[in-house]
Amino acid sequence: MTVDETDLPPAQYLPAEAVLDELAAHGAQRLRSLSAVQVLVLGTIAGGFITAGALFSLLLASGTTNPGVERLLEGFGFSAGFFFVILSGAALFTEANVVLPATVVSDQPGTSARLVARFWTLAWVGNLLGATLVGLAVHMAQHYPPDTIDLLHEVVGRKLAYRSVGGGGAWFQIILSGVLANWLVGMAAFFATMGRTIIGKYIPILLAVSVFVAANFQHSPANMGYFSLAWFDRGGPGIGDAFWWSIIPAGIGNMIGGSILVVLPFTISRARRSRHAN
Repeated sequence: MTVDETDLPPAQYLPAEAVLDELAAHGAQRLRSLSAVQVLVLGTIAGGFITAGALFSLLLASGTTNPGVERLLEGFGFSAGFFFVILSGAALFTEANVVLPATVVSDQPGTSARLVARFWTLAWVGNLLGATLVGLAVHMAQHYPPDTIDLLHEVVGRKLAYRSVGGGGAWFQIILSGVLANWLVGMAAFFATMGRTIIGKYIPILLAVSVFVAANFQHSPANMGYFSLAWFDRGGPGIGDAFWWSIIPAGIGNMIGGSILVVLPFTISRARRSRHAN
């Protein structure tokens, strides 16, 4: 007895080999249609969402004495911010680190190096602006218990752990950690593109984001979010240290990770399958 394919339920996810095409088409459409102001606004929205996720992670995990449970709750809370970015279509720098390289390698019409550089830059600037504005608003509006503030400073200390090492070796470690962070965040965006339902998008985001949060990999927008919550507190990090020992080198690593560990291997894999099919 043969089964009529029309009787089968629709696929619950997009095949992996089709995801890069979807990402490329999405990236090209944004490059062609969005003005500089629109990219900056979308970047600001994303920075605000990421900071909200950072705050949620602190509120969930504060007071927890088990390190594993604490990291799990931090990952669960932070994943909310990334999920909001995906659903809203906001412009997150680390998501762009996957979408834009996929657009470039697919040679989409109507795109250019100038548009790619503009989007990348304005997304990063917008993320920083959104994080700072939300951090300031939270500082002015809310007063949290000491255990939440203590956890905030603990997390910030983890983000700046390489500062005590110093030198070029520490910078290399931060960049490499940023590569690993955007590998996981890039795969979160990849898997979210595969999902055909809201929950189908959220589950892989939760898993991938929880891994990078638990591992303390350096994610530039995430660090912006945590730093912005601490900058307006007397015990917060200096802006110079935050940029030099976290945000800038992590951002460099994030750009490398999205391109080299996500887009490149899937592009090579798809090309090999196409050759064998022919």
